[in-house]
Amino acid sequence: MTSERVLSWTPSAIVFDCDGTLMDTEKHWQDAREHALGEYGLTAAPGFADRAKGLHYTECGRLMAEESGRPDLVADMTGSLLRIFRDLVAENPVTMPGARELVMSAATFAPLAVASNCPLEVVESCLDTADLRGYFDHIVVPDAGIRPKPQPDVYLTAARHCGAAPADTLAVEDSLCGVEAASRAGMRVLGVGPWPGERTTAMVDLWVSSLAEPDLSRWADARIPRQATR
Repeated sequence: MTSERVLSWTPSAIVFDCDGTLMDTEKHWQDAREHALGEYGLTAAPGFADRAKGLHYTECGRLMAEESGRPDLVADMTGSLLRIFRDLVAENPVTMPGARELVMSAATFAPLAVASNCPLEVVESCLDTADLRGYFDHIVVPDAGIRPKPQPDVYLTAARHCGAAPADTLAVEDSLCGVEAASRAGMRVLGVGPWPGERTTAMVDLWVSSLAEPDLSRWADARIPRQATR
């Protein structure tokens, strides 16, 4: 892992994850999983939060039901999980430290996109609430033709929409699932959050504890604005 691959470079596009990267929603997912299981009198197996982090909500619902020994409840648990999460986000949307400032600076020198495993309406609602929606040219989420993370589809699609080659694109991620997706897409990866261990950091070019770190701010502020290059 070498910071120079990110901090001495100007990407042609930047693609951000949303949950846990731009928006502080991981706690909402944790609470939603607990409440959804509780509705059926079940509790999560040890280590479930780590296994579920970053998964598409349908995959998370399946994992919840199967690990609880109730595969017959996959559809019901998935529906409960999404309903409870949406309610929690609506009650308490919180932007991650430094996210707004970095997005505003980055938008001056590169097209921006969001690649998320969340439903489109949830991502749009979060970004609207944080007053960030207008900075993003594209939002990509899984659909019938786009597989969820850890497959690379959302990142490849986002780069294509931004008119950038994957190798010239920076992905910003907080989870192993998302880092795997961006790495498979062939992007340089900026990881953010608490130190996740060697398995995750081995796939990133730079790991920071927060998007508010001064080195990131200095890097973004030093890039040449797009209008100045035309």
